[in-house]
Amino acid sequence: MSSSNRLDRAYQNAKTVLFDDHSKFIFFSDCHRGDNSFADDFANNRNIYFHALNQYYREGFQYIELGDGDELWENLSFDAIFEAHKNVYQLLRRFHLEKRLHMLWGNHDMVYQDPQYVNKNLSHYFEPIDGSDKQLFEGITYHEALILKHADTGQEIFCVHGHQADWWNYVCWRIGRFLVRVLWKPLQVVGIADPTSPAKNYKELIRIEKRIKRWILKKKLLITLTGHTHRPRFPEPGQIPFFNDGSCVHPRSITGIEIENGKISLIKWYIDTKPDGTLQIVRVLLEGPEKLRDYIDN
Repeated sequence: MSSSNRLDRAYQNAKTVLFDDHSKFIFFSDCHRGDNSFADDFANNRNIYFHALNQYYREGFQYIELGDGDELWENLSFDAIFEAHKNVYQLLRRFHLEKRLHMLWGNHDMVYQDPQYVNKNLSHYFEPIDGSDKQLFEGITYHEALILKHADTGQEIFCVHGHQADWWNYVCWRIGRFLVRVLWKPLQVVGIADPTSPAKNYKELIRIEKRIKRWILKKKLLITLTGHTHRPRFPEPGQIPFFNDGSCVHPRSITGIEIENGKISLIKWYIDTKPDGTLQIVRVLLEGPEKLRDYIDN
């Protein structure tokens, strides 16, 4: 099956969520939440991520995670990840209880395509303090893709991880997972990067982006929002509407996409120093905001 066919299938099976100009969404992907070990790339940015997530919760945003939220290639199970970043999952649970949580699976958490696995591992957790089972993401469903459809204009935004355009990481993900666990995770200690990852292989990254762009052209310039490559992308109106929210494992920062008041923006959160020497977590606008309607009939 070609990358175009895989993207077609994801689009056809996507969950549809209606929105309007009052809706607010934050898109993050590629958090790669791990077990807080030397190989946990998320650990360096977890305070930045938690602060940003907490602010989006208070401001009434819906949270959409575009895959690779949990690092289940390097880690054997979700339990160790949950214990390492318990506060993050408890905050995500609050989004879930208010029906403001939309989760997609990527290649590093592709096991979430199995509803039985999700129900067994994510629906509850054991609390050692009082020795009881507590609910976590009861009834949650992970999807391969999501379509945001404007209730008034009918404009669609296709949301997907993006590994559908990456043959190795879609078809051979089990082999990739095995290699990461036995080979690349220990080599990461001495600074040797996994060459199969598009985030660390520039030539493969460009090939993946070209495949997705060709698919967007075939779909008559459908707005498409992905992750996977870790490279933020924000086209101007009139260009091919291919967006990428980047990742949460950049050195000392995280990037994401916001949709608010009918406009779309690329943002970054990072730690900055005040004049008095104290540290603060700040949000900066990298691109936009651009009106979504300006991407119609490019």
